[in-house]
Amino acid sequence: MTGRRRNRSTFLPTFTRPVRATVMSAAALGACASLVAGCGVIPGVTGGSGDGSITVMTWAPWDTNATNKPGMPAMASAYAKWINKHGGINGRKLKVLTCNDHNTTVSAARCARQAVQENVVAVVGSYSEFSDSYFAPLEGAGIPYIGGYGVTTEEFTRALSYPVNGGQPALLAGLGKELASTCGPVTLVRPDSIVGDDLPPLLNAGLAAGGHAAATDQLAADDATEYSSQSTRALKSASGGTGKEGCVVPSLGDRTDTFMDSFRRDREDYPAVRAATVLGSVDQTEINSTGGQSGPYEGSYITGWYPVASDPRWNPMKKAVDEVAFGDNRIDPADAGVQTTWIAYTAFKTVVNSLGSGDITADTVRRALDDGVKVTTGGLTPTLQWSAQDENLASVGLARLVNANVTLQIVRKGVLVSAKKGFFDMTKTLGNADLN
Repeated sequence: MTGRRRNRSTFLPTFTRPVRATVMSAAALGACASLVAGCGVIPGVTGGSGDGSITVMTWAPWDTNATNKPGMPAMASAYAKWINKHGGINGRKLKVLTCNDHNTTVSAARCARQAVQENVVAVVGSYSEFSDSYFAPLEGAGIPYIGGYGVTTEEFTRALSYPVNGGQPALLAGLGKELASTCGPVTLVRPDSIVGDDLPPLLNAGLAAGGHAAATDQLAADDATEYSSQSTRALKSASGGTGKEGCVVPSLGDRTDTFMDSFRRDREDYPAVRAATVLGSVDQTEINSTGGQSGPYEGSYITGWYPVASDPRWNPMKKAVDEVAFGDNRIDPADAGVQTTWIAYTAFKTVVNSLGSGDITADTVRRALDDGVKVTTGGLTPTLQWSAQDENLASVGLARLVNANVTLQIVRKGVLVSAKKGFFDMTKTLGNADLN
């Protein structure tokens, strides 16, 4: 194990200290690159047409050998079709450009340059692991980034970022706080890299808030093809003890399912140990593919940002998808990326409505956000407002995080269901995290 630095990750990256939540002073970009292959627009719609419509962009990777989020641009396109079918946003037609960032820094930058060239008023509900490539072009043009997935630290530090969830920090802190009362020894299995070094403090902040000892920090390669030795070691560590079931928390990004293959085989010798993890590492599709009720996730606690997919608060989203995108198998209502995109567009709609008949530009959208427009999401999140930020979160490198709430879910009979009603605010817990 070398602790090597990686350039990309599907889980929490290293925090930036001190926080720099200021807009870059670069001048507006001049001539921009031509459209990147893989970028597109809803059929029959072109960006920047000057017809009084509103143009935005959503990007994500798809058809790659790494992380893929095709449901996010698909959901964005479906939202535009649905809202336009019902009169647009405050009477204005919504145009959605989409772009494939291909999971590369070059393509992420090209997507951002296309957004500038097309004069979009915002980038909404997107996923990219290369924030160092896309934020600079957006900031140079003053384009707000609304409702990113929360996969990079910069989404919680940059002044033009307006996140709708608490990212991995909130999920891990929330998971730790719940496990404190239900688990004996806790073992965290995380990447042996600089990227993984900030995961233990977040989980431990939650454990400490519940009066529990810190988790055993077990390192593992994040590119392994099997984890038999790591699984056995984690099970041994979590089984020592206190009379309570031990818990193993795998946080290996896209390799979490690989670890769980080994865990499922090895756990028969350690019946008093269960798994627990966070949404994004595991979803209903993964639970189904690993055996459902008979699989390794049965009985596991999983923290999420939003209510479970079966909650009736998701019905408006499901109805919209059924109305304009029925049969589009890219759009899974249980996928956290699809859900984040719906919430991001809900926020954007509120901002546009708040501007009335005035001009809709990147500047006016950004000013409305900074001036404290309040966004309600039908109960899918608490009320969102980005002008008021918590000083404690700024001190730990999360200056733009305004929604530290999580939901607690559990796998029962192979299905993710609510373990406890309501949201649980992790603001204080994250503020106490030792990230230095």
